[in-house]
Amino acid sequence: EDLLSFLSSAGGSGYAPQSGEITGILKQLGDEMAKDQKDLIETEEAAVKDYTGLMQSKKKEVAALSKSIEEKLERTAGLGVEIATMKNDLGDTAEALEEDKAFLADLEKNCGSKGKIHDEEKAMRAQEVVALADTIKVLNDDDALDLFKSTLPSAGSSFLQLQVTASSMRKRAQALLAGARRRAGQGRQRLDFIALALHGKKVGFEKIMKLIDELVATLKKEQADDDDKKEYCAKEFDESDDKKKGLERSISDLETVLEETKEGIATLADEIKALEAGIKSLDKSVAEATEQRKNENAEYKELMSSNAAAKEIILFAKNRLNKFYNPKLYKAPKKQELSAEDRIYENNGGEVTTAAPGGIAGTGIEAFAQLSMRRTRNEVAPPPPPETAAAYTKSSEESGGVTAMMDILVRDLDKEMTIAEAEEKNAQEDYESTMADSQKKRAEDSKLLSDKSAAKAELEASLQESAAEKKSTEKELSATLRYIQTLHAECDWLVQYYQVRKEARADEVDSLEKAKAVLSGADYSLVQTGHVSHVRRFLRHRA
Repeated sequence: EDLLSFLSSAGGSGYAPQSGEITGILKQLGDEMAKDQKDLIETEEAAVKDYTGLMQSKKKEVAALSKSIEEKLERTAGLGVEIATMKNDLGDTAEALEEDKAFLADLEKNCGSKGKIHDEEKAMRAQEVVALADTIKVLNDDDALDLFKSTLPSAGSSFLQLQVTASSMRKRAQALLAGARRRAGQGRQRLDFIALALHGKKVGFEKIMKLIDELVATLKKEQADDDDKKEYCAKEFDESDDKKKGLERSISDLETVLEETKEGIATLADEIKALEAGIKSLDKSVAEATEQRKNENAEYKELMSSNAAAKEIILFAKNRLNKFYNPKLYKAPKKQELSAEDRIYENNGGEVTTAAPGGIAGTGIEAFAQLSMRRTRNEVAPPPPPETAAAYTKSSEESGGVTAMMDILVRDLDKEMTIAEAEEKNAQEDYESTMADSQKKRAEDSKLLSDKSAAKAELEASLQESAAEKKSTEKELSATLRYIQTLHAECDWLVQYYQVRKEARADEVDSLEKAKAVLSGADYSLVQTGHVSHVRRFLRHRA
């Protein structure tokens, strides 16, 4: 109780020197500190300026690199789409190649068999022409003709004479044309003109045969046009159908791509949301841990400061007791060293005065709110002083007990400070490790968030491109379907009645050629000799 009363007592008195030199020194110190502060501020501002410039250049560099990455990712996605398209085209080309190979094999097989037949027919025709040429050569020989003139009843007749009149030939030709007109149906106007020419009797066979030749040529040209039209329709139907199937397949593929892209965007959105929530939670945890570490450090510093002050006070009190009870153990305080200005002042005959020590009980030890903290912590007020004072006796034994108690208190304070220091060190290491892990985790999450955001933006751009491509493909498919409808309107009637029209034209051409043959036979009977000479020259030329 006496020790606590001594420690809690306050004493001493303040002294304020009146010397002007101290004021000058303090002013000089203030100027030097202001200059140092100005230099520090300028240095800090220059460092901030350099840091700002460096951050701006780094941001520009990051933006350029991010743009480059986005362009390369876009190129990679475009190449992937092109590769997929080329793979589809490769499959279609392989199928077309197999079909072409099968068609080529069938064509080679058919051409081989037809070639043999053609060679046989060609050889047979050559033999027939040779036989006919030899026969005509024999019959048209000058000696044979002289013999025929002397032996046959009519001297003006040749071996090829036909006893047919022009009237009978005209009737036969009219009969053939009438049959052709009945089969022609609505397209009989051209045959009517030829029939009228035959009825007229004033028109020669040469003009009628010319009309027949022109009509036959027209029919053949119409048939050729129908053949070309049919081939064109078949080709266009095949190409349009292939294009339609390709567009439908492309639309199906694009729909699949759109669904997958939407799913990918939704997944990335959920992942981005989870990462943002994780980063916010991590930042909150870091802030809470930092605040807790600050509070713990403040408590540690307050504890160390209070314990150090209490230890100094106890040692000071112990030294004061030793001064009275054990002078040999007393340690005199160090003599205060004078400054250069004070030594100059003292050497010049002045008397340097020192201010009385302040702090707790004039010891010079500062420990603000130490006693109040102790009281708050222990919640026990110091006991009142004794009612009566015993007679004074200088007892070394009692002073030894007090000194030993002070040593125990000092050891307790040292132990508490050692434990607090170790706990503070461990807590700081744990905090730094946690902060390093948190910083690493946040950097990884931020990078992952940036990557996923870029991937999401790329998928959204790809989604828009795929949607635009699908819309364009659907428009193209619609145009193809309309074109197929146009082809049906243009070609269905021709394809349906192609064979009928072909057979009708063939019959008409056959009738016209027969009629021409009849008229040509009538011409032989009228100009027999000239025709025979012409045939003779022709056969001689062939021989």
